[in-house]
Order: sequence, then C-alpha cells, then structure tokens
Amino acid sequence: MLKIFTTQLQGVFGRIAGNEDFSFEDGARLLAQAAVGDGRIYIHGVKEMKAVEFEATEGAEPLPKATRLSDLDSYHDLTDTDRALIVSRFSTDEEAIETAKALKELGIEIVGISTLMAGGTEGNGSDTETLDSIADVHIDMKLKKPLIPGDDGERFGFPSSMTALYVYFGLAFTIKEILDEQDEL
Repeated sequence: MLKIFTTQLQGVFGRIAGNEDFSFEDGARLLAQAAVGDGRIYIHGVKEMKAVEFEATEGAEPLPKATRLSDLDSYHDLTDTDRALIVSRFSTDEEAIETAKALKELGIEIVGISTLMAGGTEGNGSDTETLDSIADVHIDMKLKKPLIPGDDGERFGFPSSMTALYVYFGLAFTIKEILDEQDEL
C-alpha cells in the first residue's frame, strides 16, 4: 500500500507543480512584499493545516517575518504592509472563508491554499463565496479524494497536510529566491 500511496502522492505533487507555477510566483511576490517592507506574513491554518503555521514559524527554516494570525490580539492591529496566508483542506471551508472575508474588509492581501471545490472561480457559475474567490492569489492543492482504493470500494489515505506543506515549501522557496534577488540589487 505504501507504494500505491507514494505513486499517487507523487502524481498530486506533479499536478500542483505543473499547473500552479504562475500562482506560486504570484503568491510568493505578494508575500515577499511584507518580508522586504515593514509588514509581517500572518499565517492561518484551519484544522490539520496548523502544520503549515508551525512549519513557517517554528520549523528548521522559518519563513521571514512569519507569525501565526492567532497570535494577534485583534485583526485591527494589522497594517496595509501585512499579508496573510490562509490554508484549508477545501476552498469551501467556512473558517477559512470567514477569516479571509474579515481580513479583506481591512484591506489585507491574501494568498490562499486549498483544494478547489464547487463555487468560486472553479467555473460552475455558483455565487457561493470560497477561499479562492476571496484571496488575491490562490494555489489549488488538487486533492479532492483519498488516494488509495480499498478492497470494499471505499478510498482512504487523504494527505491534506502533506500536500499543503508541499505547496508551502514551493512558496517559501520562491520567496527565498525573490529575497535573494532583492539583496543582490
């Protein structure tokens, strides 16, 4: 089963890398604006996506100027130089949507990471607000169902936090490249 899981996970990573390259670049540029200026990058992970918060703030290679959004006393402490990274399993997650809406009302620019679901910019004509429709830049994790088919027809093995961390590292590497180029100027 590990071989099947690994093959399927590599396929998901390949689809993200192959289809989201412009979003990685746009998202990294947006977040780097805070890192090179007076702002901070506030990260909010919903449920298991707290893994991204902790990787960015307490991991072996923390993201420059990254802070957990939950560390703020009030969203009103944010400034227009701050940026936000919101991560959820699906683009329809209510907590992610409400957080994004609250930040947008304050003029904060947002990068979202989630799997696109019905509504938003997926193109099904729905008016439902989703993370991808609120965020300035969105990166699709492309993980809609578990990866391993079971003998009973049910699927299992839904590596949403692994996929989000893959996307996070793609953003972090691109931000590092941008900041290195800035230092060379």
